Amino acid sequence: MGEEEEERRPEATDGGDPPALPVGPVTLNVGGKFYSTTLETLTRFPDSMLGAMFRGPRPARADRRGHFFIDRDGKAFRHVLNFLRLGRLDLPEGYSELALLRAEADFYQIRPLLAELGRLAGERHANAVLHADVDCRERLLHFTVRRGPQNYGLSTCPLRVFTANVFCTDGQFVELLGGRLGRAGDAGGAGRRLSDGAESSHRLDAAGEAVAAQEEGSGHGLRPSGPAEEGEARSRHHLHLEWAPRPPDLPVAEYAKQKVRPLWTAPPDGREVTTAAEFLEEVLKAALDQGFRVDSVFPDPEDILNSRSLRFVRH
Repeated sequence: MGEEEEERRPEATDGGDPPALPVGPVTLNVGGKFYSTTLETLTRFPDSMLGAMFRGPRPARADRRGHFFIDRDGKAFRHVLNFLRLGRLDLPEGYSELALLRAEADFYQIRPLLAELGRLAGERHANAVLHADVDCRERLLHFTVRRGPQNYGLSTCPLRVFTANVFCTDGQFVELLGGRLGRAGDAGGAGRRLSDGAESSHRLDAAGEAVAAQEEGSGHGLRPSGPAEEGEARSRHHLHLEWAPRPPDLPVAEYAKQKVRPLWTAPPDGREVTTAAEFLEEVLKAALDQGFRVDSVFPDPEDILNSRSLRFVRH
């Protein structure tokens, strides 16, 4: 009944006059996502596009269901609408789409939001120090293999276990890097995000720090220690990762017994990180993208990707 009444709602007044202003809640369809708000919120800045859309001489027309369609990014509009509601910019920790949000703010011509985004972008590119180191140790594994009926033999295989630590005074960078490296593959090699199950040797918590799963007898990864406040402060600026690629000669079942996982980069270019050089390459790309420059390389300043430790600065 109510839906049929919506279907019969007129889109304009008689005589071709501009449509009347909406009364009560206003529903927007922004790129396929629906938002309900008030006319007062949408027209908070009268000189914006939304102000003109609903308070101008020719207000926008609604569809048959009373929705106003805007062909823009629906996900980003959430932050635009919150700014209109609150008068301030509240972005989630590690938000990495400032350029997109700035383009949306420019489209809607919300100048206070543009100014706030410009200030935030400047803060994110303020002075910062970044340090990354990676180490590799090798374990020699012994296991039995079945060569035929009633025929078993002893085999050995080296397993390389990598440990990496990243510290940055800019917590946003740690969150960004954690997103790029926060993927692991299953024993078969298919990339997926780590779960919190007992099979995982580490997981990424919400702040981006890799924390060892609480496995009895597992000595891998970093377990949280100290007061919660200290742990949270460390996790904002520190990322710890431990991973081990599966050697081709090591059976999948034997690899699973080691309670380790491979490390993958995030899609769309997701690939397995199998060497220290590949890990440092990811750090280097992310650092340069965020305005850092290389300050020191250890041990050989002339061989950056085969180093064990990199230091970056941003001024």
